[in-house]
Amino acid sequence: MSGHSKWKNIMHKKEKTDAQRAKVFTKIGKEIAIAVRDGGPEPTSNTKLRDLIAKAKSLNVPNDNIDRIIKKASGADSVAYEVMTYEGYGPGGVAVIVEAATDNRNRTAGDVRHYFDKFGGNLGTSGCVSYMFAEKGVVVVSGIKDEDEFMEAALECGALDFTSEGENGEVFTDISELSSVRDALSAKGYVIESAELEKIPSNYVRLDDEDQITKMNKLLDALEDNDDVTDVWHNWDDEE
Repeated sequence: MSGHSKWKNIMHKKEKTDAQRAKVFTKIGKEIAIAVRDGGPEPTSNTKLRDLIAKAKSLNVPNDNIDRIIKKASGADSVAYEVMTYEGYGPGGVAVIVEAATDNRNRTAGDVRHYFDKFGGNLGTSGCVSYMFAEKGVVVVSGIKDEDEFMEAALECGALDFTSEGENGEVFTDISELSSVRDALSAKGYVIESAELEKIPSNYVRLDDEDQITKMNKLLDALEDNDDVTDVWHNWDDEE
């Protein structure tokens, strides 16, 4: 799930239980399968696949699993997943975008609508909140020893913007420059925790009502727990 702090999000994913990690493996497997279908099984010529392999490794997916997914997706009996996007509002007017990879769009749409209804939100029409978000590449790095040095390196590598906190930082890129910026930062010695396309909100919504905060957390948990849902973006300012 993509929230206010990508770094905290990654640490949250890495600290999951075995059962929760299995769900992460399932979700990334679907994304890899779609990338193979759309661009072929060779990461050298399929940028999307290369990025997803890097994402899978950052989430501790074993290499054997990755190879197996690619091989299966290349076969004649591969599952035909469809990418679906849903938009709506959570409690308190929080804008939410849900991306899913599914082999049954009716099931997935029904599940997503149920979560919004159950936890005080409402599912809207296509485009109802996406205008509030800009798509950018986000490279999360660790191993920053000097903030000024990191700033200079980020700009040299083609960053549009960046933030840092201690040894950790986020670098924002044009969507077409994600892979090249990631590789350039890695070459400079920074540890790449993740490199993904993200939908960045233009503004954030704070929730002060405890009931709305509880329901928003439950909505995000329910979406994350669904095997079909691959990504969720929102503009809730959920910083402590």
